[in-house]
This record gives sequence, structure tokens and C-alpha cells, in this order.
Amino acid sequence: MCFLKYTILRGDMENIVFSPIGVVHSPLKEGEGAPIQPVREIKGIVEIFSEFEEGIDGLEGFSHIIVLYHFHLAKRGKLKVIPYMDNKPHGVFATRAPSRPNPIGLSVLKLERIEGSKLYVSGLDILDGTPVIDIKPYVPQFDVREVEKIGWLEEKVKKLTTTTDDGRFLK
Repeated sequence: MCFLKYTILRGDMENIVFSPIGVVHSPLKEGEGAPIQPVREIKGIVEIFSEFEEGIDGLEGFSHIIVLYHFHLAKRGKLKVIPYMDNKPHGVFATRAPSRPNPIGLSVLKLERIEGSKLYVSGLDILDGTPVIDIKPYVPQFDVREVEKIGWLEEKVKKLTTTTDDGRFLK
């Protein structure tokens, strides 16, 4: 089991340690060519480690889940990156690039079914073997917001279904 360790650079230099609660089993074996957002119906499994299995009780009543995970194959990020759907540098926090100071990913996935400690999902854009940090139920009343603008992505989102990972953020 791997442990993720992050240090807060404020106050008392406190350490934050995340222990994975599970792992993703995905047909996506490498970053290059993978979808960059969960827009395709790729299916996979989020396997919860046995010591955390009790935590998924009640999750079967939700159609979608939010999965937080560690971008374990991404190289450590710069503060300016050229994102997949643009050719100009942007601040990393204005992108969803996996190469970032704290390489944490977020995907909203359709929960197809649960069998024991395995969550069968679709809409996957997560690589095989990715450590899962947390899972939350997706609740539209909590999670959907009406937005007025989406920054530099405004004219780029039409490329979403055809743009794939080209390997630029991998180790």
C-alpha cells in the first residue's frame, strides 16, 4: 500500500498523510491516448480495500459517485502548464492538468452496481492501478451549479470528446 504525504507550507509545517482506500481497475493502462475527462462510456471497477469496505454501506442508492484519486503517474507540476485543449500556457489552477503541486484527481462516475468491495462504474477516465483517496456520493442539489463563464475553455470544450492524453504530463 502506498502512502501519500503532503506538507502544508503554512503555520507549523503540519504533515498531511493520505492512505489509499482502494484502487482503480481500468482498461486504460497508460496515460497516452486516455480520455482527458470522463465523457466516454469506459467501464471499470473501483475496488475498496477490505478495511474500508464498511464505508460503502448505503452507496448503492446513488447513481453517481465522486472519486478522488492520486495522479500517481504524473510528473510533479509546474505552476504554468500548456493544457490538453490549448496551446498557450495557463496557471495550473486554471486547468485540470494532472501534473500539479498536489496531484489529486476528481471524476464523477456512474455507479452501475456494487458487488462486495467492488464498485462497477462507467464514464471512467482513470488509469489502471490508480490509488483512490476518497469517494463521495454525487448529489445534484449539492454539486451542480449554474455558471456564467468557463474562462479560456469557453471555445475549447467542443474539442473534449476528441482530445486525448498525449503523454505530456507523465513521468
